[in-house]
Amino acid sequence: MADATSTLYAILTDDEQRLLEEWIREQMSGGTHRRDLMTEVELRQQAAEFLTLFRTALQRGGHDVAGADWEAVRDLLTSLSRSRAVQGFSPTETATFVFSLKLPLFDRLRERVTDPGELGAATWTVTVLLDRLALFTTEVYQRSREEVIARQQQELLELSTPVVKIWEGVVAVPLIGTLDSARTQVVMENLLTRIVETGASVAIIDITGVPTVDTLVAQHLIKTVAAARLMGAECIISGIRPQIAQTIVHLGIVLENVTTKATLADAIAVALKATGFVVGRVRA
Repeated sequence: MADATSTLYAILTDDEQRLLEEWIREQMSGGTHRRDLMTEVELRQQAAEFLTLFRTALQRGGHDVAGADWEAVRDLLTSLSRSRAVQGFSPTETATFVFSLKLPLFDRLRERVTDPGELGAATWTVTVLLDRLALFTTEVYQRSREEVIARQQQELLELSTPVVKIWEGVVAVPLIGTLDSARTQVVMENLLTRIVETGASVAIIDITGVPTVDTLVAQHLIKTVAAARLMGAECIISGIRPQIAQTIVHLGIVLENVTTKATLADAIAVALKATGFVVGRVRA
């Protein structure tokens, strides 16, 4: 091992408990430890495991934290960063777990190393290693947050496009908000699945909650109607407000052979008639 690495390894071996206590104290007093999300016992367990793996990686002699010698350290930081991302820690709070180890290590180095050149080399070694590991935690944290956000967006898409059976042979999907390509795909999949499950012959697509209809939205609707027809179901588009009707005409969009109605109630009446049902008012 190089001199700087040897010194760092010796500190982690001889003063591990003392270093651990100072590191925990640094984190607890630094203002970045979330006592509402993690207990001191949990923090101590993570810190102790990190020091053990850190020492083992140094013993193997590698300085490249992306190399095989540091795989166990990376695995620990990956698990730690992912869990903290889910728990609600900030990127700064997550990275500080590693950054806060600098000061205790610098103090131990000053006690052991008297030669200015050796001290500078050892300090630089610690700085580079911990900076790279802290950046690694930030990268993992960011990827984890992006995965959580993507999963939540997918769940919201599915929740925002329910397909309900409103009568025998009739299903309806009320759309609220902007209709883009990703959401259209979810609408189409949910609608086709429900048509198969219920054996529906009529599907109502209600766009009352869609704020605007442009060429792209109209194309999405036409694709959905075509897919439903391939499954043996006719579509009715309801919620055609005056503004939307004017926009469709202005854009030159032709909804060929597609029944459109102003309200969902009108669409339901047409759907019931198409399936052979008659709804009447009960009179005393």
